[in-house]
Amino acid sequence: MSTETLTLLAPKPVKLSDQIYDRIFELIVSGEFPEKSKLPTEVELSDRLNVSRTIVREALARLRDDGIVVSRQGAGTFVQRQPSKAILGFAPVGSIADVQRCFEFRVALEGEAAHVAATRRDADRIAEIARALEVLEEIVKTGSLGAAADYDFHLAVARATGNQFFASAMELLRPHIDFGMNLARSLSLQKPKSRVRQVQDEHKLVYEAIVKGDAPGARDAMRAHIENARRRMFEGISA
Repeated sequence: MSTETLTLLAPKPVKLSDQIYDRIFELIVSGEFPEKSKLPTEVELSDRLNVSRTIVREALARLRDDGIVVSRQGAGTFVQRQPSKAILGFAPVGSIADVQRCFEFRVALEGEAAHVAATRRDADRIAEIARALEVLEEIVKTGSLGAAADYDFHLAVARATGNQFFASAMELLRPHIDFGMNLARSLSLQKPKSRVRQVQDEHKLVYEAIVKGDAPGARDAMRAHIENARRRMFEGISA
């Protein structure tokens, strides 16, 4: 691995707003701020967490974007969804904000990769996607974790673009993608088996759109799949 690659993968300083995001997230997951409860005001949170209101506001904005909290004009901010405590068993506090950012980036990157793959429809590359899909199907049947096979499917789609930069971006980001996939799939295995089947059905929709040459459909299917994975990871305890 080159020095440049190691530099890109080296830990970066964590933004203060991300630290506060993680701290509020932990308080929600732990039940201190349960689902449907009202959060303290920005002033109260800034005093409790010893940061400025601006930092608290940035953290709350991201929590809103992630569907964890909702703001009601004139009433305050409320917990919309309380993720299961299981998430803290798989993802240490301090990594949650980065997981969210990686999913956000993947929506853009992999959505466009699926679009290009459907436009080019290279038979050999489509066969590679099909093989990866078959491996995932066996994993569904056995109830295995399958995070590596999941990555292989997504990498096969990137390779099917015929543009090496899509695959290179996936490979460079692999440690971050692996972490998110392991987290999402570990949480899915704690749900009914229909959850894992739903994930596989989303993979099939991507594959079928690429085979048909439906570029907009492939993009939409891939974007929806990754957004759904992100949403499932932060589902409420009542889901």
